Amino acid sequence: MNAPVKLAMTLDKLPMRKPAMISAIDWVSMSENEGAQIRNLGLNEGVEVEKLYQGMFGMHDPIALKVGRMMIAIRKSHASAISVDITA
Repeated sequence: MNAPVKLAMTLDKLPMRKPAMISAIDWVSMSENEGAQIRNLGLNEGVEVEKLYQGMFGMHDPIALKVGRMMIAIRKSHASAISVDITA
């Protein structure tokens, strides 16, 4: 029997309404304060997220995420530093 295939991508590239698991966060690409804010929002390795909304035109900010029972918004620059795995 074949094991499920995991697709890795960054959170900003995640398709809408597709649940994914955070596999890694590039903390070095963020300032200490930004990293603390991301952690305070509940984003960390092993957390399940789902992209609900992405801003239109140009920058595509903000990105709204479902994290547990919460809905949060983060910048695209932060989302691009978060790697996720989805099961296909």
